[in-house]
Formats: sequence, structure tokens, C-alpha cells
Amino acid sequence: MKFTKASNLLACALVAAAAASYATADESGWYLGGNIGETESDLDVERQADKLVPLGVTSTLNSLDDTDHGYKLYAGYKLNPYVALEGGYFDLGEFNFTNVASPAGSLSGKLELRGINLDLVLSVPLTEKLSGFARVGANYAEAQNNFGSTGFALAQTSEKDRDLNGKAGLGLQYNFNYNWAMRVEAERYRFDDGVSQMADANMYSVGLVYRFGSPTPPPAPVVIAPPAPAPVVAPPPPAPKFEKYTLSATELFTFDSAAVNVPQPKLQEIATVIKGPGAPEKIVITGYTDRLGSDEYNQKLSERRAQAVKDYIIGQGVAGERLVIEGKGEADPIVQCDDKNKAALIKCLAPNRRVEIDEVKIVRQVQP
Repeated sequence: MKFTKASNLLACALVAAAAASYATADESGWYLGGNIGETESDLDVERQADKLVPLGVTSTLNSLDDTDHGYKLYAGYKLNPYVALEGGYFDLGEFNFTNVASPAGSLSGKLELRGINLDLVLSVPLTEKLSGFARVGANYAEAQNNFGSTGFALAQTSEKDRDLNGKAGLGLQYNFNYNWAMRVEAERYRFDDGVSQMADANMYSVGLVYRFGSPTPPPAPVVIAPPAPAPVVAPPPPAPKFEKYTLSATELFTFDSAAVNVPQPKLQEIATVIKGPGAPEKIVITGYTDRLGSDEYNQKLSERRAQAVKDYIIGQGVAGERLVIEGKGEADPIVQCDDKNKAALIKCLAPNRRVEIDEVKIVRQVQP
């Protein structure tokens, strides 16, 4: 496989990611980045030297420099908040060794490692600004070996190999703002050393990432224009003033129950207003409980009570898709009670057990 073929493969993958942007969330988009850091290799230089020296010549490792500085440049496309496709170019530096040969002489070598990669990057938010990520992918690396000797002649003085192998890594990313972020990474690149065997090279790096675009602004609030008043001779009556309608759970249900007691004239009044002209398309029904009982139980009870009110209003002729329910358990208490007697405590906490009909905020007309 040639470098040009691998480059074409990388370009096609990134174009495919761009096409996917039409079906992704607001968190999608392109970014660029660069890292610099320290590299190290587990290259078996003694075995490598033994394969290069002439027959009858043996060598013993004298010195090894298996660390260097490296860098990488990359571009990526974020498919959603958790998945990205990333490709780029890397240079892991060079690694040097010197072997003492017998009979007298020496063998020195230098391995340079660089290439391109394509990774799948999976991210997990840890805080509002900090996230952890893991990457897995492929690298197409060029391993360039250069050898020199004293005291004997080498069969070859250089060797180059290009091969496709795997790579993986872990890291952390801290977002300064929407556009700029910092990364700290540890990566492992698998490669063919070009002479003797497969080897690994690690890079520990830090870098900056720039994300294109800007945050999507929140949608503008929908304003429902009131219907135009019919022409009248007399001055129109004052506009009604509205207030949120809160229903006591004591009126609607028996204690610790989600079954609506009937009849419910207030719910019938609410249904009539919702069916009338000018009412919002979506009405939110929220159930609450007091603090007695477990959090899980109270949450489910509040949801069942909101659902029961929804079912009752549907029974009065309101379309179910206009009604949205939610349960908030014991959240947002109206009163705080410390009574030791359970019966007194239940009575004191009654205002917290309620169902609120929001958005439409049904209402009684208040005359000036």
C-alpha cells in the first residue's frame, strides 16, 4: 500500500463525516488541533543489529536512546457530543543505538518514524468543562532506518518500510470556551521497524484544539398573538389577568393515592378553558408530593398523579397530545414542617402535595 492510497482513504472518510452533519445534533462540527510531547520506543535494537551485520560478526548493545520529542497535527469531525472521527499526520522523532561488534568494529543505527492515522474518538463528559476520551484506529507509518559501521562493511546501509497497523490512546480534554480546548493524551502506535519485527512507540503529549462555529442560540420564545377583538360600540372590557392554577392533592386524591376523586368541577373548568379560543397548544401538568416516603416512591407517585389529572382532562374532550406531564416528587416545597406527631405532620405538609397546571395558567378574571 502506498502513502497516496492511504491519504485518499483518509480524505474519503472525512468527506463521509461531513455528509453526516446533515443528520446530527447541534454538538456536531469540524475542529483542528496539534500536540507536542515525549516519545519512547520498545525497539529490539540488538536483534535488529544481528540481522544486519555480516556472517561471523556478533554485536553487543553499547548505548541506546529510545526517547525523543514528537508531534501530531489533526483534523476531526464531531458527529455528536460523544463520537468523533479524527485523522492526521504524526512524527514520533528518531531513536538511536550503537552496538560494539566482534571482531573489532561498531554498528550504529537511527530509526525515524512518521505517518498518518485515522481514529474513532469516544468522549464521556466528567464535568461541565472536562471530559475523558478514548481513541482506537489505524496508522500508516513509514519507518526509515539508517545504519553505519566501523571495522566491517554492512550488507545494506538503509531500510525503509511502510505498513498499516493499529493504534489506541486515552486522554482528557478541558474546554476553555466553545472554540478552544486543551488536551492531554497518551497514545500507542504499532509499527513494523523495517528490519526485524513489529514494535510499539508511545507518545505522551499536550495540545490545543480549535473548534469551528459558535454555540447555537436558544430558540426565541413563541409568542401567541391574542385574537383581534370584535368591533363593539361600547369600550371593550378590561383584559383578564391570569395566574397559575394550583390544585391541592387533598381535593384531587386520597392520601398516598393517584386515583382522582370525582366529580372535579375545577378540572372541568380548566378543560373548558383549554378547549376555548386562544389557549396554548401545549399545557404542562406537574405533580408534587410531600417529603414523607422515599425519593423514588415520591417521584413515581408525583408522575402518576400528573398522569391521572391528564387522563381526567382528556375525558373532558381535550386532545391528549396537547398535555405534557412531569413529576417532581418532593421538590420545591411550599411549607416546611417539623411536627413530631405523624397525623399533624401529614396535615402540615398538605400544601406540598399538589398538582400545578402551567403554561395555560388557568384563571379567574380579576376585575379592576
